[in-house]
Amino acid sequence: MLGGRSITLFHVRGIRIAVDWSWFFVLFLVIFWLSQFYGDVLGEAGSSSAPFALALISALGFFASIVLHELGHAMVALRNGIGISSIQLWIFGGVARMDRESDSPSTEFKVAIAGPLVTLAIVVVLVAVGLAVAGPEGFRGAALVESDSGVSGGLAVVAWLATINFLVLVFNMLPAFPMDGGRVVRAIAWWRTGDRTSATRFAAGLGRVFAYLFIGGGLLLVAGGYVFSGIWLALIGMVINGSARAASMQTAISGRIEGVRVADVMDREPVAIPGELSIERALDEYFLRYRWPWFPVIDAAHRFLGLLERERADEIPEIARATSLVSELLERDRGSLHVSEDDPLDSLLGNQNLRRFGALIAVDADGRLAGVITAEQVGRALRDAAG
Repeated sequence: MLGGRSITLFHVRGIRIAVDWSWFFVLFLVIFWLSQFYGDVLGEAGSSSAPFALALISALGFFASIVLHELGHAMVALRNGIGISSIQLWIFGGVARMDRESDSPSTEFKVAIAGPLVTLAIVVVLVAVGLAVAGPEGFRGAALVESDSGVSGGLAVVAWLATINFLVLVFNMLPAFPMDGGRVVRAIAWWRTGDRTSATRFAAGLGRVFAYLFIGGGLLLVAGGYVFSGIWLALIGMVINGSARAASMQTAISGRIEGVRVADVMDREPVAIPGELSIERALDEYFLRYRWPWFPVIDAAHRFLGLLERERADEIPEIARATSLVSELLERDRGSLHVSEDDPLDSLLGNQNLRRFGALIAVDADGRLAGVITAEQVGRALRDAAG
């Protein structure tokens, strides 16, 4: 869906906020259109400095609201043990890249609804500001602006941001998977049936229905002379259709290993480094001996602490390796580096860290190291089920 290249803007609590190249195209279009819009509101030419400044503020405000929407998803996901690798803005909005799928209907619902709730809060705040400044009639007039209406530029910006966020909220809550409304539908269906696979299949099918409606509506708009809006709606429909179709295909694949747990295929005797070991001994006794790029790290009670990568160990100066401990250098586990040994195997199919490291750590109910599950083992289970 997104291009491979992106530009990092900043980080929030370790989450990388980035933009895809297509975002700049949308930014240009929004500023260009809003310059004309505010020019009409103020009774000035769209190329004047005041309409352009208002357009720039509105565009940045809109994309800031998209980032806040995705951060809503991300914060709730983190609280439920789902890692977030990045948030990316692109031509059709934003997406939070989660390391894995939700492990329960309640988690799926909470993560899916968090973004729309943030957008709703933004709308409420903007409307409250507008009402406080201009009153009900004044704010209503600002939201329904006309040329030379006498509305101030600041009030017009607040009204536009409130309106566009409300439209985003309504559109995003349509039950069209993989939009948030579709994910809410999947969570409810999963809760009712107890079957994530059938719930995903149902939500994806509903998403494809809406996708065809969007494409058809877009073609009707083009035929009616609304070329840009029609093409945009049709493109959104095509993206939704592609994502829903991919979800259906993944569901068909995961259905083959339904009922298989991580514990059924994992390596039950993984090599782990004690956290109190020095970096010098870790390099000599583990990395040089086994030639692996990383190892799980455990404490005295055999609880999983995180991963130690060879590159991180090599960065320590030789003179300090004897006094530096493994526990001081490892990549801490934030719920995204491990899975439960009782987790269904199909829940790992979209796991980003499984792709990054080639394996994940399996732990028991008390957080103790129970095994290691590799991408190769997952692939072998899929092949065996297909065969």
